[in-house]
Amino acid sequence: MRAININLPDSLIMKMEELAKKDDISLDYFISLAVAEKISSWISDGYIQDRAKRANKENYIKALKLVPNREPYPYDKL
Repeated sequence: MRAININLPDSLIMKMEELAKKDDISLDYFISLAVAEKISSWISDGYIQDRAKRANKENYIKALKLVPNREPYPYDKL
């Protein structure tokens, strides 16, 4: 593991400290979680975009035809 120095606005640091304290975790751990979550989001976005490039309407229609035409379960109704 390596240490890095970053400059952040005081308001952001105060909010991070507040949230880390609320979850009873260190500020370092809070920041690590936040960075990991953002990286995961960016990776997922790329994955979804790659999948979208391979999508086609024909396969979409085939998949829809596999879904039964029935009323939703009571817990699924809006």
